[in-house]
Amino acid sequence: MRHPAIDVLARREVHAAEYRARRDPIAAERLLWQAHIFRHLVHLLPGETILEIGSGDGGFTEALVTMTRGRNHMVAATATKQAGSVPNVETVAIDSLPGPIAGRRFHYIVAQNVLDRDNVSYLLEHVFALLEDGGRAIFIESNPWNPMSAARRAVNNLLGRPYVQALLSRTQLYELLSEIGFIRVSARFTDFVYPPLAPTPRMARLMRNASVLLENMPLVQSLAGRIVLHAQRPPRNVIRPAVSLCGHDVLRHAVSFVIPCHDEEMNIAPLVDGLRSHYGDYVHEIVLVNDNSRDGTAAVIDRLAADDPRIVAVHRSPPNGVGRALRDGYAVASGRWVMSMDCDFQHLLPEMEDMFDAAADGADVVFGSRFSRRSVLINYPFGKIVANRAFHVLANLVIRLGGLRDVTNNLKLMRGELAKQLVISEPWFAANAEIGLQLALLGGTVREVPISWINRTFDMGQSSFKVLKSGAGYVRVLWRFARATRFGSRRFEIGRFSALCNT
Repeated sequence: MRHPAIDVLARREVHAAEYRARRDPIAAERLLWQAHIFRHLVHLLPGETILEIGSGDGGFTEALVTMTRGRNHMVAATATKQAGSVPNVETVAIDSLPGPIAGRRFHYIVAQNVLDRDNVSYLLEHVFALLEDGGRAIFIESNPWNPMSAARRAVNNLLGRPYVQALLSRTQLYELLSEIGFIRVSARFTDFVYPPLAPTPRMARLMRNASVLLENMPLVQSLAGRIVLHAQRPPRNVIRPAVSLCGHDVLRHAVSFVIPCHDEEMNIAPLVDGLRSHYGDYVHEIVLVNDNSRDGTAAVIDRLAADDPRIVAVHRSPPNGVGRALRDGYAVASGRWVMSMDCDFQHLLPEMEDMFDAAADGADVVFGSRFSRRSVLINYPFGKIVANRAFHVLANLVIRLGGLRDVTNNLKLMRGELAKQLVISEPWFAANAEIGLQLALLGGTVREVPISWINRTFDMGQSSFKVLKSGAGYVRVLWRFARATRFGSRRFEIGRFSALCNT
């Protein structure tokens, strides 16, 4: 017997496929973008299982397979009879839930445009039951708070036309998810690439570049075309498998991880454990630079170093500063490759695999980019976004960076000989820009790789970065590079730049 909620799901599947075919100028690109949103939100590891509900014509399924590289077992559940079949994906037709997947549980459940007033309770109750303990659900849905969607619904109601999407409000969704038993419920705005803002492919790509800014702009963000709804089945903290992400012999035992640590007692051990679990075969050494911490950071570093000879403890003398810590860490690093990163990057470790792929593919420098077209920002302060984008616009204008989007992030992978050449004069966070600009201009092959960025949660301590306090350093850096390159008209030379830093 077919459940009425499955009929609603089938209607939504058909509507989504028809919309992509008739009205979406960048349908394939958008589906891949959404697949990477899912990946970045859950920090997907190989071997973890995925259930897609409402797979329809298989368009989103194909994007998920591309994103996962085929390393995750996927089940695509569809309510339509003419379902799309995707190679290496287990496709099941459902008349009810759990139906043919009864007795199975999944690490993640993902869906796109399936939640409706007439099926949401039914779907979410079964999603909860189908998740592993600690499993997470990601729904990419039309934004119910978008005033343009509300206006279309009002016009359809006035004219007596049926409207396929009967959406719930934020309060209704949150209350329902909480009643069912989900935790860590959140909704973030995404995607400003929709009519009438993006009626053509060219306008769609322009809006795609602006979307990351608009998605995080207070008030304006509520005009986004979609929301990404996240919910987790308890418990909150789940031990993740120690899956190796080392696939390149050329990088084995070759990477020095340089990590500045200032009052990072809570973050150091989880980060080191994650590095050893996922990249143990790549580790040449892990250089932990204690930058005059006032908490128990020094003791944690010494304990880790005593237990593992690959961990190098560096204890700095005052004054402190992240630029000084990076300089001292690079001086100690002896690997053929150097990866610099912050202490609160433990969630991003699965995404670093793409950076190592780029290095093995011939790049000399790889930047982890928070602002690429497939990056995801969560709880990122809007003021920091504006300051970052302004810096990069100016840098591309006066230095000719070739369109690089994020040279200021501390997540950088570089050849060891490049790390030894770097001139680091800025004592604080502007050193990240100083390092990034040098690496971009030294003449090697430079690649940017999309990453996610999750602002620190309450259990990770507080960042000491402040936009206004750090701004003067970024202005100095930009001015020195403009002078060293004569505003992009001459080749960058380390010697000339070093002389300018000493004047």
